[in-house]
Amino acid sequence: MEVVRTPDERFAGLPGWSYAPHYLEHATAEGALRMHYVDEGPRDAAVTALCLHGQPTWSYLYRKMIPVFTDAGLRVVAPDFFGFGRSDKPGDHSDGGWYTFERHRDAMLAFVERMDLRDVMLVCQDWGGLIGLTLPMAFESSQPARFTRLLVMNTGLGTGAVTEGFLQWRAYANTQPDMAIGKLMKRGCPVLGESEAAAYDAPFPDARFKAGVRAFPNLVPDRDDAPGAAISREAAAFWSERWRGDSFMAIGMLDPVLGEAPMRSLQRRIRGCPPPMEVAEGGHFVQEWGAPVAQAALAHFGLAPGTRA
Repeated sequence: MEVVRTPDERFAGLPGWSYAPHYLEHATAEGALRMHYVDEGPRDAAVTALCLHGQPTWSYLYRKMIPVFTDAGLRVVAPDFFGFGRSDKPGDHSDGGWYTFERHRDAMLAFVERMDLRDVMLVCQDWGGLIGLTLPMAFESSQPARFTRLLVMNTGLGTGAVTEGFLQWRAYANTQPDMAIGKLMKRGCPVLGESEAAAYDAPFPDARFKAGVRAFPNLVPDRDDAPGAAISREAAAFWSERWRGDSFMAIGMLDPVLGEAPMRSLQRRIRGCPPPMEVAEGGHFVQEWGAPVAQAALAHFGLAPGTRA
């Protein structure tokens, strides 16, 4: 299996990012892969925030939310999907196309189990939701209290139906084999400074490192029999019928792909989900407006600073 690993020096001195890297080896049939994750706050915290990013970002996306969570006494664990951030990046052609919905889901399930994360607040957006929203039901019968809270932002369930906005995004992405990620983030997040936008380029020295970036838009289940669609439909039933945890939703209202309409549809699917927080100036990557979102979610969950769950 052809794998590339971003040199450590690419991550030196990134603005707002002083977190020590941690790594977990993940066994595959083709060989071991190294997954990177951030692990901040007390290891014995009552609640752990599991923060899952999407495409084409990495855990850097959560830099404005991590301090809010840790200041409230939470543990924060933010892994990078394979192909992103400081995690290993299989190439395009290894094993005929390494990137699949199932592989990413299995890797994240294994990560949760090996880290023994408990009383988890799932924090997810974009692919972090497409994968993350399928995780809690895997523990429903054996460890139903492993996931207890949900903070969900600008994402969806990959049940087989996609929007016209997504089709346009995918068509564009497929014309960009060496996508200029920093420029893309700057266009979508005018609040970003130049050095912050450049930090999103850090994991990708050149096009060889962007196999995951190229693959993910084409992994979104876009028909009933697409890989991942069936498990996503099972997850939809779980969230609407059997979810017993507490939920909070925030919507970046300027998102042209997963904005208000699809998010309100998702809200109706999540049992007990209250009316969402609307981030009027926020786009798809709403974590760039993330500090007030994190503060509002903690207040909703009764986890604001000075309290313990």
